[in-house]
Amino acid sequence: MGSVSVRDYHDSDRGAVLELLEAALGSGPGRQRTPEWFDWKHTTNPFGRSIMFVASADDRLVGLRAFMRWNLLTRDGNVVRCVRAVDTATHPEYQRRGIFRMLTETALEAARDAGIDMVFNTPNPRSGAGYLKMGWQVVGPIGVMVSPRLGGLFRKRVAGENTHQPPLVGDALPATSFAIDDRPPRGLRTPRTEAYLEWRFAGNPNATYHKVVADGGVAVLRSNVRNGRPELVISDVFGSEASRAIRAARQRSRASYMVGWFSKGSPERSAAVHAGVFPIPRVKALSLIARPLVDMPVDVRSLQTWDLSMGDLELL
Repeated sequence: MGSVSVRDYHDSDRGAVLELLEAALGSGPGRQRTPEWFDWKHTTNPFGRSIMFVASADDRLVGLRAFMRWNLLTRDGNVVRCVRAVDTATHPEYQRRGIFRMLTETALEAARDAGIDMVFNTPNPRSGAGYLKMGWQVVGPIGVMVSPRLGGLFRKRVAGENTHQPPLVGDALPATSFAIDDRPPRGLRTPRTEAYLEWRFAGNPNATYHKVVADGGVAVLRSNVRNGRPELVISDVFGSEASRAIRAARQRSRASYMVGWFSKGSPERSAAVHAGVFPIPRVKALSLIARPLVDMPVDVRSLQTWDLSMGDLELL
């Protein structure tokens, strides 16, 4: 095999990159890596175009490293310019040649040059070890909050997993036309601007979101099938009476269970508990890790510093 070289991603690489992702990662329901999905995620993101590099060898692309731009706000309202380490792939025939590290180190240098303050992500256990060797630090486990439907867990399983399910909640509205006045951040929090919410929940070509509106509250929901059981994911909630929206969604739900997650101490977590969605002790869904690129004004290694929802952490 020939030597490996690294360069910037060009728009003309998109087709070859999608083929590489398919070869390295495969696909499945809800994970169709189409040109529309790629452009939505890496080009039209309101936080900015992703930082991307490709590796080539033997006249073809054999590696990809994408850092998706993402802003967070501190408690004081200051913007922390971040990237999320997503969509990394090495062609199966070129693994164990250091391509992952080569691409990631190149992307880190580019991120510093672009004024990025921090990288964060929620890797799987296999890739997580590689990030820790390159200086990432464990922030903490992301748990699960669940509200099972009486008898729902004993229903007959359905085939497949699909994020384009019809809404599993009655009288749900399309997740569009957001006009909210977001609360002040309690920690590192994604700014819920109208542009972000429209992009995140209305524009995603790989998932369909709906919303339930109650007096003083809005719940953004995603219908899904996991392990043969229909689930209703609480991606985000807004408003001083968010518990009313969650409770209304529970009452109208046809799913086996509702699932979500909100940072400890947040009003959204309190609203979920009041609506009957409870944390499951000692269950970890994801592991959050981060690598600051500058001296940070807060301790990002503490999960208490973060103010997140399931919608911030879902795989996009």
